[in-house]
Amino acid sequence: MQSLLHYLILKDGTITGFNSKLMNSKLLKLKLSKTIKGEIFTQKEVLAFYSVDSSSYQVFPRVVVIPKDRKDVINVVKFAVKNKIPIVPRGAGTGLVGSALGSGIILDMRNFHKFSLSKNYVTLEPGVQKGILDKALSSKGKIFGPNPSVGSYCAIGGMIGNNSSGSKSLRYGAIIDNLLEITIVNGEGKVIKFPRKSQTTQKILSLAKRINKEKFPKVTKNSCGYRLDRITNLGDTPKIIAGSEGTLGVILSAKLKIYDKPKKRILYLLEYKSALDALNDCHYIVKSNPVALEYVDKNTIESIPEKFSKNIGAMLFLEYDSNNRYQFKTQHIHGKVFKKITKDKEINTWWKYRDSSLAYSLKKISKNEKSFHIIEDGIVPVKELRVILETIHQIEKKYKCRSIIYGHAGNGNLHVRLIMKNQSAQTIRSIAQHYFKRIINASGSITGEHGDGLARSEFVREQYGNQNYTIFKILKKEFDPHNILNPGKKITSKPMTEYLVINSGLKSSTITK
Repeated sequence: MQSLLHYLILKDGTITGFNSKLMNSKLLKLKLSKTIKGEIFTQKEVLAFYSVDSSSYQVFPRVVVIPKDRKDVINVVKFAVKNKIPIVPRGAGTGLVGSALGSGIILDMRNFHKFSLSKNYVTLEPGVQKGILDKALSSKGKIFGPNPSVGSYCAIGGMIGNNSSGSKSLRYGAIIDNLLEITIVNGEGKVIKFPRKSQTTQKILSLAKRINKEKFPKVTKNSCGYRLDRITNLGDTPKIIAGSEGTLGVILSAKLKIYDKPKKRILYLLEYKSALDALNDCHYIVKSNPVALEYVDKNTIESIPEKFSKNIGAMLFLEYDSNNRYQFKTQHIHGKVFKKITKDKEINTWWKYRDSSLAYSLKKISKNEKSFHIIEDGIVPVKELRVILETIHQIEKKYKCRSIIYGHAGNGNLHVRLIMKNQSAQTIRSIAQHYFKRIINASGSITGEHGDGLARSEFVREQYGNQNYTIFKILKKEFDPHNILNPGKKITSKPMTEYLVINSGLKSSTITK
């Protein structure tokens, strides 16, 4: 893999300090314009926009391309191979770990926004926004299962890349559980459709037989590394793209399951004095087969415009619907029912409160503090949820920081936002190492649903061990022999702090390859 070096973009668009043989941005645009019909941008302000997403990272690209059609995508990939330029597919830019950031060509897939509905599935292109898809499905009495908290703004291609899930994954699973077919352009510019039989699918099946499954996390969802553990036959081969973050191919289209909209819903809001009691109860509650079981801490509760008990320490959102039977008995839990809601409008209002947890957490930050997306997506078996809470308390004490915790307790997937004044790279990386070690030792995954990206890719080897990591590298080379597809993600040894914007505000001088 090409080493990651710093470079500088000058006012005239020339890129220096990286490779003396690199053409300047204007020449790069000129050459690309002879190859594709789509839009090409090299203006400094455009590059600055695409240098960030919703994470704490910043990487300036050399050029941004908005392809017009499939032929453009194929030609851009072939151009990238010929000129040895990295290429990164990008959706809506809502990712939290820098998955859609890169130093070469950013391929914005916004023009790929067509979709068609069938009885039990939707066929779509990667640029389809989930909010638009949801409206179309709702008019037909249907829903799409995976539902990230910022779902309305997500692009489906990005959701596939991260193997997104959301609050209702207890019922509907993650993207990997809903992906039926997928068509990609690989790292040589070849179009491949899964699950058709081919040399590539045979290679996938062969590698899947070689993995050490004991080293894979014992959790209900996982977006770390490559999901070879889910592949047992040809029909499973589309699943390898779920969570691959554009490192194996550029998505052109996909077929995904859809479901009937439930006719009735019921939401229980359970309040607890103790956060530990709330998390310990989840192992029992999840046996009642809920659609969703979500946790929010006291910090989030304080931002919700409702009246709560003065001694409330945590809350669980527990939802069931008419598509299943359940037996939930409050006498077996430590908390009490704060509200029992059956009206859709009120249920949706409370879910908006839960989905706003990230926004609420940002309001808690003072001028001298910053929140980092480093350890925000760990997942453990539900019975081990206390491990997350105990580890965060250790980190808070040792590093003198604060935290906000919320997330998908029914899966054991809690999102942790650290708020800290000490923003040194050494401290941030030490925290990550401490946290991930505890998660892995608890049979969990360092990445539940947000992807590895720039934040966690250096820890993938530690998660899976040398045998599986070696197989991951073979898989990557099968799809991308020239290593031009989103390099530095999934397979890398570079520290995540190399890309991190440490101080408050984004500095244009902080530009890394």
